[in-house]
Amino acid sequence: MFKIGVLVSGGGTNLQAIIDRIEDGTIKNAKIVTVVSSNKEAYALKRAEKYGIENTCISPKQFENREEFNKALINYFEKKEVDLIVLAGYLVVLGENFVNHFKNKIMNIHPSLIPAFCGEGYYGLKVHEAALNRGVKITGATVHFVDEGTDTGPIILQKAVNVEDGDTPQTLQKRVMEEAEWEIYPKAIALYCEGKIKIKDGKVKIL
Repeated sequence: MFKIGVLVSGGGTNLQAIIDRIEDGTIKNAKIVTVVSSNKEAYALKRAEKYGIENTCISPKQFENREEFNKALINYFEKKEVDLIVLAGYLVVLGENFVNHFKNKIMNIHPSLIPAFCGEGYYGLKVHEAALNRGVKITGATVHFVDEGTDTGPIILQKAVNVEDGDTPQTLQKRVMEEAEWEIYPKAIALYCEGKIKIKDGKVKIL
């Protein structure tokens, strides 16, 4: 049984998509053992509670510096013996020590087709605002492993979504979530838990 830890900061819609796919058997041989929020008011914690998933808040504000915060996160996930850490709307930049400790064991989803509209400053609605301002006809979502950079880790899965006339950042965000994020994130996790993801030369190969 693969043990998954989820990091959240907000509503947890991607968390819900993952829970649903574990419940219906799409993601096999896996269990979410803990949900950790950087924000004690995050609705994602209530989602976890509803399904009987252990949840807690570990915030940078609780520590003197980021180094102590990252040490606490490492220790927490080590105690939970997690096999995979999933970022589901997590708004805290993880430290190099944390990323290296769990190398190729941390996944994130980004609401664009990387390398478009990604990197520092591109998160949430800002990604969709940038896409609309640029006038792109196709956007989408990308699941990738997390490395020391911002949105620079090996790409696992991508899915394109059409931009429609009259789209606002909000309508585009909703479509990208519904048509791409909620589909490919659980799929990538399922592939990982089935041992079907290999990384070679910084690139992902799906077996």
